[in-house]
Amino acid sequence: MRWIFFILLLLQLALIACSNSESASSDEEAPEEVDVVIPEPSDSLLQDTLTRDSLIKNSLQKDSLARIDSLARIDSLFKARNLLLIYAKDLTVELGTDLPDARVNERPAMKVKFNYDFYMSRHEITCSEFNALMKKAAGLALECTSESLPAVNLTFYDAVLFANERSKKEGFDTAYTYLAKSFDSEKHCINLEGFVYHPEMESYHLPTEAEWMLAAQSNWDAEKSWTADNSEYKLHPVCSKASEDELCDMMGNALEWVNDWLGNFRDTLVTNYVGSPDGGALAQRVVKGGSFRNQASAISLYSRGDVYSVTSSTRGDYVGFRLAFGKIPDALWMGNSGRVASSRITPLANSSSVYAHANTYKAKLAFRNDVSGNLAFVDYSNGTLSVVEIVDSIDVYHPDISPDGNHVAFSTMYEGLDGKSAVYVRDLNEEGSNLVKLEVESAAIPRWRVLESGDTAIVYVTNAANNKDEATFRSTSTWQVIFANGKFGTPQKLFDGAFHGGISSDGRLAVSGARLLRARVSERDTVWYNGEQACNVSLSKDGSNRTLFLDFGSSTGRNFVGERYSTHGRLFVTDSLGKLIQSVRAPAGYTFDHTEWAGNLNLVVATLVNTNGSHRKIVLLDLQDSSFTELAEGEELWHPNLWVYSEPVVAEDPSIDVDSAGVYFTPQGGAAAVILRYKMELLWKFKDTANVAILGSSRPLDGIVPLSLDTCFFALNLSNVPNMMATSDYLLTNYVFPHFNKLKFVVVSLDIDLWYHPETETYNFFSQEYENYPGYVYDRNHDFWKEGVPKELARLTEESLGLDFYQERFIESRGYNYEPSGNWDSAPFVENDSMWMTELSANYYASLEHLKNILRIAEEKGVFVVGIIFPQSPAFKETGSFGRYGIRRSEAPALIEEIRTLEQEYPHFHLWDENKMGEHDYTDEMASNEDHLSYPGAIQLTTRLDSLLKVLSK
Repeated sequence: MRWIFFILLLLQLALIACSNSESASSDEEAPEEVDVVIPEPSDSLLQDTLTRDSLIKNSLQKDSLARIDSLARIDSLFKARNLLLIYAKDLTVELGTDLPDARVNERPAMKVKFNYDFYMSRHEITCSEFNALMKKAAGLALECTSESLPAVNLTFYDAVLFANERSKKEGFDTAYTYLAKSFDSEKHCINLEGFVYHPEMESYHLPTEAEWMLAAQSNWDAEKSWTADNSEYKLHPVCSKASEDELCDMMGNALEWVNDWLGNFRDTLVTNYVGSPDGGALAQRVVKGGSFRNQASAISLYSRGDVYSVTSSTRGDYVGFRLAFGKIPDALWMGNSGRVASSRITPLANSSSVYAHANTYKAKLAFRNDVSGNLAFVDYSNGTLSVVEIVDSIDVYHPDISPDGNHVAFSTMYEGLDGKSAVYVRDLNEEGSNLVKLEVESAAIPRWRVLESGDTAIVYVTNAANNKDEATFRSTSTWQVIFANGKFGTPQKLFDGAFHGGISSDGRLAVSGARLLRARVSERDTVWYNGEQACNVSLSKDGSNRTLFLDFGSSTGRNFVGERYSTHGRLFVTDSLGKLIQSVRAPAGYTFDHTEWAGNLNLVVATLVNTNGSHRKIVLLDLQDSSFTELAEGEELWHPNLWVYSEPVVAEDPSIDVDSAGVYFTPQGGAAAVILRYKMELLWKFKDTANVAILGSSRPLDGIVPLSLDTCFFALNLSNVPNMMATSDYLLTNYVFPHFNKLKFVVVSLDIDLWYHPETETYNFFSQEYENYPGYVYDRNHDFWKEGVPKELARLTEESLGLDFYQERFIESRGYNYEPSGNWDSAPFVENDSMWMTELSANYYASLEHLKNILRIAEEKGVFVVGIIFPQSPAFKETGSFGRYGIRRSEAPALIEEIRTLEQEYPHFHLWDENKMGEHDYTDEMASNEDHLSYPGAIQLTTRLDSLLKVLSK
């Protein structure tokens, strides 16, 4: 029997691979060696055997030939799927670096420990592998010059969808969930609304940065990598420099997406780190490993980014990915605050989904994270959603956002509990600044209210306990206190009884819950709902005086809906007299809790509680059609409050489509789109004032300070990244020249080392990407308003979706991007082939034609054009390259001279060379990196530009 048992067990391990089972130790004599038949690799077997660590843990004895044979066969399965096991358990890897010249988001070094093993794709996913799955699943087929080349020019979400498809194909659950998908015209996925990564799922996923680093540090070999030193600046077949049994191309070939949001590190040790819980203000992603475009000496293990900001919708012809497989137990996230969390709160619905119900982007969701006891919030006016948690030692219950959306009031006790409570108000920002306490004996459940006088007040109760007992209820009272200029006024008693469900604007109706649905109607107290239990009572703010509440499956509710239901299984609404008028059933598998009216709309915000009693989701319920929109997901989310700006975006002119006019950014947009969104706001706002327009790449963006020009020059810095001459030409031809009535000067950067890009690439925003944003299409379809700009367009643009980070950076500065001092880099790297003019001269001359078109129109209008060649590191003189992106130094002077001859054909053109082949006087302090100016350098260049413009004016 013993032998049969051992044979059956070994067969079970080979064929079934029971996961997460622990072996029992035994001191008994080992069994004799037996032959075990292992089936050949197949998709179905792969599902059963991918947990190879189970075989190890459950092995009968370490030297068993049967076990060795079975593991060898299992290894063949992994190799057939190009998966290699990474023995990570109990190992530690270091992310980031302590090098002082590294980027801020790469410092300091942080240690990550693993308590699990995982599998990694041996190579980057190939073009043929990608197309085999995604052509059918999403209609996306990449162009393959060779099937064995890495799949590139795809978004993070494209890679995520591939991982899901591979999991499904091989019979696993998926690691990624989402509510809706958005695609561009080429069928690339540019957004997954409600995107959530589930590390606990055993499935395919993009490797976390920690997983990638652990695998890479043992497979980091420049001699076996395709870099700019040997690649001829093109992709090569995967593993073409590697042996058969090793991970390949961790350095070079294609830059690789990894799973993490780009968060900050801190000097600590964490276990099973999976990155930042969300994308923060900029929603940037991590990419690793460098590409064929980078010199090996310029590629570091710790590097986490690219030349420009990388978001989930970014694409590049040098960016690909590989997969990892397995689950991550007890995963830890760490936000930019440095706080480590074993759970995270994920925003689900994006700004556009909230807009569809609220008709405005100006909306904020505040709630209690019951795991931490802290206040958390989401700002939907920010195109990139991030959950901000205000960390302190004060318990937060029943948060209520002020009418202007800038403050939040909360109490330290919640509905139904007896005892003393305090009410606080703080600013609704990341710091939770200006915390103020209402100094009274006890105050609970605050609600904001605007008085007839125009003053803003807070209504509160002295005790929020169970209101069923009449005497106890009468011992409480309802108060009101004005809040202005960050201070409380003198509290005033309104009436006896704790009516914490809200007071109507005229004061004639007040309601309360917590066992009985009490109402105060025209100074008389009554009990509604036939005296049956009710809670979570909320009075509407739209003037209808409807009351929202939950019950306990009472007979009154059953009679109204005509069926039985569980406690909190339905939401009820009464009219102003307490008569039931509506009921909505909770979604399947959930009940309601913490219901509140949202703004002054026909919307309700609530938490959904699962069968285990966990408050897992916050939803928005539209009472007009009983539809639900999921807003957030987490472990315990309590007391949601949704503030909505009381005046939705409308246009006085009914012919203007407010869903399109001025909407130059959407939640799917990346860095290029959001930067241009604010440049368009400046453009429409100051089109009748500006007389200087600055356009170009990140070099003038960082290098020209409009506010430092003489007051006779009103300049707008409309530069954007990434940028080619085609983008500047499009903006000037369609927007600036037709609408800047006082235009005298156009300043444009001549980034000749960047002119190797074809116009169809992402460096030209207006080649295709602009079609993803309705504002540009709307402008195009109205001939760019050449017959007259709608007077509301500037306002609609200002009120459209954006990112606070860029609003703060660009609007007050009129488009300038401040950069602190760094240095020129004494050993700069050439990031592209310096000989590209040999094969890509057509691209160069296409950019030159765009410059000529700008000059032609400017000449017709009598507008001066100053073309600036910006300074770059003087050390490029030692490289044989003109600048960061190439062209040989030997050919640069002739090209510059060719541009200078345009001064003869176009008298209003002036070429201004501030680089002078590296012989300039911009010091290290004046540089932020090898080809960008810092603020001191920008001031020097702007001062000189001011003098030049004055000379040209004469």
